[in-house]
Amino acid sequence: MASKPIPGSSGAVLTELPSAYAAHAATGLLHLPRFLAKCRYVKVHGALPPSYAKNYKRGCDRFLSLHLGIQPADVEKIVFESASDAEVETKLKTLFPAEVRAAAWNRRYVQMGMTEAGRGFIAEALTAMGCADRADEIKSIPDLIDFDEGRIE
Repeated sequence: MASKPIPGSSGAVLTELPSAYAAHAATGLLHLPRFLAKCRYVKVHGALPPSYAKNYKRGCDRFLSLHLGIQPADVEKIVFESASDAEVETKLKTLFPAEVRAAAWNRRYVQMGMTEAGRGFIAEALTAMGCADRADEIKSIPDLIDFDEGRIE
C-alpha cells in the first residue's frame, strides 16, 4: 500500500483551498484560484497557518504575478477591498494584461519541480511527510500540493 502523509508533518493543511490544478474560470490560469482563496482566507481570519504563510505572496503566488507583470500585493488588495467575488473579477480584469498567456503559464506551472533541484526538493518534502516511497509518483510542485492536501491518494 502506498504511504500517506504523516498527519501534521507539513503543518496545518487547508483542504478548503482549491486544487493546484483548478483553472480560473475567466482566464484559464492555473493556481489563480488558490491564490485568491488564500487572500480570502487572510481577509476572514487575519493570517494563514504558518505552513501556508511562508509562501503567501511568494512561491507560486509570486511566480504567477511575475508572469502577469503585477505585484502579489495588488491581488491581495483587490480581494481585501472587494465586497463580492464579482467585484474581485471585475477588478482583476483591470489589473491583468489583456493577454494573460494562460497556456504558457499553465505549462510552466505544471512543470515546476521537474528540474534536478526541484526533484531534490520534492524528495526531501516527501521524506519529511513519511512518504519517500512516493517520489516516483509525485512529479511536480502542483502534485506535491495536491498530495499534501489529500487530493492524490
